[in-house]
Amino acid sequence: MTVSSAPGKVYLFGEHAVVYGEPAVPCAIERRATVTVDPRDDDVVRVVAEDLSLNGFAVEYSGSTDEHPDVDVPTPLVEAAMGYVDAAVDQARDAAGAPDAGFDITVESEIPLGAGLGSSAAVVVAGIDAATRALDVELSPREIADRAYQAEHEVQDGQASRADTFASAMGGAVRVEGDDCQPIDAPSLPFVVGFDGGSGDTGKLVAGVRALRDRYDFAAQTVETIGDIVREGEALLADADAEAGADPDEDLLEALGELMNFNHGLLEALGVSSRSLDSLVWAARSGDAYGAKLTGAGGGGCIVALDPTPETETALQYTPGCEDVFRAELATTGVRAEDGEVRDE
Repeated sequence: MTVSSAPGKVYLFGEHAVVYGEPAVPCAIERRATVTVDPRDDDVVRVVAEDLSLNGFAVEYSGSTDEHPDVDVPTPLVEAAMGYVDAAVDQARDAAGAPDAGFDITVESEIPLGAGLGSSAAVVVAGIDAATRALDVELSPREIADRAYQAEHEVQDGQASRADTFASAMGGAVRVEGDDCQPIDAPSLPFVVGFDGGSGDTGKLVAGVRALRDRYDFAAQTVETIGDIVREGEALLADADAEAGADPDEDLLEALGELMNFNHGLLEALGVSSRSLDSLVWAARSGDAYGAKLTGAGGGGCIVALDPTPETETALQYTPGCEDVFRAELATTGVRAEDGEVRDE
């Protein structure tokens, strides 16, 4: 039995714009997907995934992974979840040179599916790591990040960026601009996450931004402006010169929060927010958060706020439409073995 886990993420800045080569800064958070793999003696793949959504559902199939389970969650989410597992298996088989390898796979996740917290990336990253190690092949976190990106790129019809998978594989805060992906130093930012219980259709939302960008020059400029916000945020983090895991000072939080607020406004203008997400953003700000914005594709799902006090959590808990709220620590470790094996970084 081989077990690996990988963290989810929030975007400090840059979602959607990263698709067009602008930089983004995602941060791994200590909400993890855990994948357990047992090799089989045949070429069958059998998967059980009981909690890929907040309410939970089971996916169990063998033989062809084209079979669709009858579960009470939106069909696109089920198809996506199965597609990501399939793609992870394909990448592991390719890495090990074992095209006919079979597996019993169990997926457990603390990350709600489709909520903008990188659940698919975490499952793919952990799945590739567990399956390759089960076949006696060890990949570095960067190699896993690259293969996980290829898997997401396939499932998302070429619209994926490297941001989610790189953050999940590497941990901490990272900077992604096109194919250039690097870890960056960041203090222990006080993230608070609010969840509206919904999910967005990433493909449709990305396509909607693309249509606006192609139609209007000002929409293209809006995307570029998001990139400028990211660069400003990077400069703030660099100037702060804070050690990873250190507590940030108030001036840095105020400046980052202001940029987060700008970023949300631009994402709203691009049509990827929603009434429920806007409601959570404004509730967080009324709770004295330094800043708040949607995280991920949008359309529904999660917002992220900066606040070291309990005030934002309390404000969100009493906001109609908020199904869950939690504090999210920066995950300083990315993909890791959970079966006692020590990996080379």
